[in-house]
Amino acid sequence: MLLRPVCPTVTNAFAALRLLPTTDRVKGAEILSLCHRITVLERQLGQEKAKFAPEDRTLLAALLAPLPREVLHSLRLLVRPDTVLRCTPT
Repeated sequence: MLLRPVCPTVTNAFAALRLLPTTDRVKGAEILSLCHRITVLERQLGQEKAKFAPEDRTLLAALLAPLPREVLHSLRLLVRPDTVLRCTPT
C-alpha cells in the first residue's frame, strides 16, 4: 500500500524526462492529444466531476502553480485554476 502514491509520481517523472529531447512539433501533438482525452473524459462523465487523489492534486499543483494566473485560465484543465492554487503548499 505504501507504493501506491509513489507509483504515479515516478511514472510522471519519467514521462517528463522523456519529453526533454523531443521537438516542439511532437510536444504540440501530445498536448493536442491530451486535450482531446480531457474532452472525451468530460463527455463520458457528463454532470459528474473527475475525482482526484491527494497525490494527483499535489502533482497538478506542483506543475501548474508557477504559471501566471492568466495562463492557468487559458489552459484546458479538469480542475479550476483556483483549485490548483489552493492545493499549492505554502
